[in-house]
Amino acid sequence: MTGWKRKDLVGLRDLAPEEIRIILDTAKSLQEISLRPVKKVPTLRGRTVANLFFEPSTRTRISFELAEKRLSADTISFTAQTSSTVKGETLKDTVRNIESLKVEMIVMRHSASGAPHRLAETLPVSVINAGDGINEHPTQALLDMFTIREKKGKLDGIRVAFIGDILHSRVARSNMWGLTKMGAKVVVCGPKTLLPPKADELGVEVTTDLRKAIKDADVINLLRIQTERQSECYFPSIREYASHYQINREVLEHAKPDVLIMHPGPVNRGIELSSDVMDGPYSVILDQVTNGLAVRMAVLYLLSGARKKTGEKHAQPTH
Repeated sequence: MTGWKRKDLVGLRDLAPEEIRIILDTAKSLQEISLRPVKKVPTLRGRTVANLFFEPSTRTRISFELAEKRLSADTISFTAQTSSTVKGETLKDTVRNIESLKVEMIVMRHSASGAPHRLAETLPVSVINAGDGINEHPTQALLDMFTIREKKGKLDGIRVAFIGDILHSRVARSNMWGLTKMGAKVVVCGPKTLLPPKADELGVEVTTDLRKAIKDADVINLLRIQTERQSECYFPSIREYASHYQINREVLEHAKPDVLIMHPGPVNRGIELSSDVMDGPYSVILDQVTNGLAVRMAVLYLLSGARKKTGEKHAQPTH
């Protein structure tokens, strides 16, 4: 935990490479907890974490909830569809009510870019961004980097190709910030209408040519077409998109023989990638899900230490 001093984790854009390394190394040390007969440590015993999800989520929400249970935290789970927000309660009032319950941490997903940042600036408790609009999804990028490092042994010099809806992808943004900081080479590929303007200024390669993007890639990370975030039509049809940008066995003939196939989920089979590739030997998609638990445990653990008052004893996991 040495070196970690931040109260919150709202994005990777402002993190130093050493801070990213601390999270990844801590996650590695916490992996074995899930292999124990009793999958629990007392690290966050007596602390309360509120999970505030204003958007639908399966993997991220369940992963955070399980990570909190592994660390013995008490949890409050909030979903907008079953809360007072449907009756007109504002985000500010909702959070104030949650804060009045004396929680120590808030995990937040919201459709508005920047919402967790505003929360972190105004609240004394730790805030973790579980995805905000089209801005960032830091823990997803961290688990992606963790998986790449686990499978390839390093991040420095690794070439990662992101294929799909880059424009609306918070996962792509966090990965671009994180991977380039760690020395990886990033290429983004998709229809021109789904590529963010000035993406090359972020230190990544930009192309609309799928075969060019994957030719020397060590990792191919597929991104879902996010129709729920699109206010207009960005390509003729889903079939048209799949014919040009789907990863299937034929396309993989142009890739490295040891390439990794990744996807943050949910996967639209037959669109961004074919079922045989998703379920095949190249895919590490389920490994990403598994590693997400260790990464989110690490974030909770590090932030709990950063908030620790002087003289307060903190139960650390034994390894």
